Amino acid sequence: MMAIPLHALPAALDRASGKLFLSGPPGSGKTSLAVNRLRWLVQHGMPATSILVLVPQRLSAVPFLDTLRDPELGPAGQVDVVTFDGMARRVIELYWPLIGDRAGFAHPTLPPVLLNVETAQYFMDMLIAPLIDEDGYFGGVTIERTRLVGQLLDNLNKAALIGIPLDQVPARLKAAWGGDAAQRPAFDQAGECVQRFRDYCLQHNLLDFSLQIETFARHLSPQPAVRAYLFQRYRHLIVDNLEEDTPVMHDLLIEWVKHSDSAWLVFDQEGGHRTFLGADPGSGARLAEVCDEALELTESRVAPPDVLHLADQIGVSLRRRAAGGSREADFRSILHIQPAPHRFHPQMLEWVVGEVGRLVHEEGVRPDRIVILAPFVGDALRFALLTQLSARAVPARSHRPSRSLRDEPAVRCMLTLARLAHPPWKMMPLAYDVTLALTQAIGGMDLVRAHLLASIVYRGGNQGGRLAPFGSIEDAMRQRIGVELGTRYEILRSWLESYQAAQAEEETPIDHCLGRLFGEVLSQPGFGFHRAGLAGPAGVPTSPYGEEAAALAEAGRIASELIESARKFRQALELVPQPPDLVPVGARFVRMVERGVLAATYVASWQLAHADAVLLAPAYTYLMTNRPVDYQFWLDAGSLGWWERIYQPLTHPYVLRRDWQPGRLWSDEDEFEARQDTLWRLILGLVRRCRKGVYLGVSDLNEQGYEQRGPLLQAIQSALRRAA
Repeated sequence: MMAIPLHALPAALDRASGKLFLSGPPGSGKTSLAVNRLRWLVQHGMPATSILVLVPQRLSAVPFLDTLRDPELGPAGQVDVVTFDGMARRVIELYWPLIGDRAGFAHPTLPPVLLNVETAQYFMDMLIAPLIDEDGYFGGVTIERTRLVGQLLDNLNKAALIGIPLDQVPARLKAAWGGDAAQRPAFDQAGECVQRFRDYCLQHNLLDFSLQIETFARHLSPQPAVRAYLFQRYRHLIVDNLEEDTPVMHDLLIEWVKHSDSAWLVFDQEGGHRTFLGADPGSGARLAEVCDEALELTESRVAPPDVLHLADQIGVSLRRRAAGGSREADFRSILHIQPAPHRFHPQMLEWVVGEVGRLVHEEGVRPDRIVILAPFVGDALRFALLTQLSARAVPARSHRPSRSLRDEPAVRCMLTLARLAHPPWKMMPLAYDVTLALTQAIGGMDLVRAHLLASIVYRGGNQGGRLAPFGSIEDAMRQRIGVELGTRYEILRSWLESYQAAQAEEETPIDHCLGRLFGEVLSQPGFGFHRAGLAGPAGVPTSPYGEEAAALAEAGRIASELIESARKFRQALELVPQPPDLVPVGARFVRMVERGVLAATYVASWQLAHADAVLLAPAYTYLMTNRPVDYQFWLDAGSLGWWERIYQPLTHPYVLRRDWQPGRLWSDEDEFEARQDTLWRLILGLVRRCRKGVYLGVSDLNEQGYEQRGPLLQAIQSALRRAA
């Protein structure tokens, strides 16, 4: 493979044909060159319909979509920028009549029902509930029900993405298991559950993610008609972040590249951060063999030598790099540690907030060029940091894709009001939930007055879900609450009463109910979703630092995601025969959300809106944004969370890989090496996206009061000792 400097653009950029495998570390300009390649193809008259851009996740499409919207580019036509599963869905819908019966679906003449992650969790939970509640399945597995369902679906997805039969998964997991033998039956139980789910999907034409991939890979992509459609239509391929995609996609690309006029394949040498989602860098590297040229970028456009030296030295400590390197660089000049060790976790947070405030207000650093990262971002950490930053007039926001909808105050408010609007559901909320809903829904309503009002106007289910009129309250209490807040409450109460009356004639779909509630009441002037009357994320009060617009946009985004989720849930269930005695669809949706199912991914929640704000996020979430910043704050450097894998007793991201040898035991040494390698890749990814400096947050005790001396902290301490 030939190494070239960044400024020497490969000749393949300026020609209509040729297949290029472009590799390099993060921050070396690979994606920028791929974007320029797209621009060149459009500007030189290549038909837009002949260009395909494949990305591993929807967020990765943003640079390409922004380029296509550039007015200077002119009319670019409709260039398809999709993920592999997005392309699979399109082909399935187009060629369904060809393979519906061949793939085993019971109703091949009817259209398929595509499930998102939420509806897939619902059907899986519905099917396994009798096995768990009546037959005692998974009795020895101590995890939440929602996480158990998620791991069962993960087994389905992994089998589809590496291309192995579903019935091989339990055997793989059992053979690799070296723990307590009492857990081995759980793997067989998991296999039975996923097979029940698969049979149910085939019986009712349901396509979850795994069945979409398997149907495409096994029954569609081998079809001559499908290959002719893909290979002849898309003559110019651009594939970004090959290492973050799956073996099944790589298999297809190996053939596709051979039939294309041009192909640009971008490979991150230090990537593979989505291994837990099926990413396989080793499989992606095979594509270099089918390309005409293989070029490597070596220079960093982001991280200077001192910052890169930090990664090198951590790599030496983790035994992932050889000692030595540049003698001119010194990572100590960019690594900032508190002058005195902090004993308690709040002290560390106070120091971090103080340093962020100093960078913003004294050194003039733009807030969007600062990120605060932790292995996990819980509600307590999120609340503490956002509150303190707001108090220092530093705009900040957070993003956690794993955060379920029920954890959002706006969602809890809307679902509580939906319960009140539907007495026939017999799901009247608790008085405490009504208090919180009034606090969120009515602008200016504080918790004390909301509690006072709720205790007077709401008596649980005894009133059939009806709230008492504000005029029926004693004069003294009305004065304590205030006429203005009382008027807003009365508007909300009247809307709920009118809605309840209309339901006697015809029940409104749940997504229509939530949409009307938001549009007709909550987003109107004087209500919480209209201005900063809505508390910020996790109850954080908004600050005067331009936060009103941010609070409005955040509430609107969350409400939009909830409504979209309700709509997809209703549409999926309407197409599946349901027993007549089952509870209404709306009630089932509310229960599903309140159980804490993992929310589907919405692009709006990933996009960097309110750009001029400090980002608080888990470290892996930040890596997925692929956005360089000036300064990074690494919280809880002593936490084992930087190093340990999430506990997954029913699945395994390494055993369920194509390159895993079936029958081999997963040993403690394998686990240690996997953790070391994962931490090393994480640090490389972070450092290569940092321009100026890293601030290390360390406390002797974590949030729970336990001492922490994790591998990341030990690696940095070893590097400091060597430097000294």
